[in-house]
Amino acid sequence: MPWLRQLPRWAWFGTGVLAFIAGLVNAVGYLGFRHESISNMTGNASLLGIALGTTNTGEIAHWALAIAAFVFGTLLSGVIVQQSTLKLGRRYGVALTLESLLLFLAVPFLDHTSSAGLYLASIAMGLQNGMVSAYSGALIRTTHVTGVFTDLGIYLGHLLRGLPVDMLRLRVCLVVAATFVLGSVFGALAFQRMQQHALLLPAVLTGACGLCYAGYHQYALAHGQVMSHARSREDSAPGP
Repeated sequence: MPWLRQLPRWAWFGTGVLAFIAGLVNAVGYLGFRHESISNMTGNASLLGIALGTTNTGEIAHWALAIAAFVFGTLLSGVIVQQSTLKLGRRYGVALTLESLLLFLAVPFLDHTSSAGLYLASIAMGLQNGMVSAYSGALIRTTHVTGVFTDLGIYLGHLLRGLPVDMLRLRVCLVVAATFVLGSVFGALAFQRMQQHALLLPAVLTGACGLCYAGYHQYALAHGQVMSHARSREDSAPGP
């Protein structure tokens, strides 16, 4: 997978941080008043089917809105990021800042046991997953790990058979799985102390990621301009 080897160091770090954030958010969702997943729609789709089968109109509306919120988040990602290749200067900072704002807005609703807070958090997770999926060619997901564990098992099976395995891809699976689980651990610890306010932690962290990305982008632009100016001076300097 050549694109994996082309990812800059900041993208690798960001992938782990975003998986950590998703694990934390999901843990708060499971421990909250409805005990539901915020970042993983597979179980929610099953619960929507169960609600339809049992004709529970209240639950039908809730699970349909939860899924629609996540899809709306991915829609926002497509509108904001647009391009499908990773490149410094794309509007990832805008997407991360919006995700942070959505998580902040979710907290007061969760304080009042309103499902609106869950929908806002689901929009944030859809936005994050759409952003990462766009630049990774849909091969990296940070908000759920079913595919990651599937790939991990396949690669381990190949290793046992002595077949060639892309070790870089294997490391990606390990990083995403480990940071997602670690985020869930921190989410559980934070929820014990802060309850619904534990969602403020990923909100702050996501906002910090957006600011760091914007700062790094500005630094890279300034550094590039300085280098370009220096090369121009060298090219225009008279020969010996």
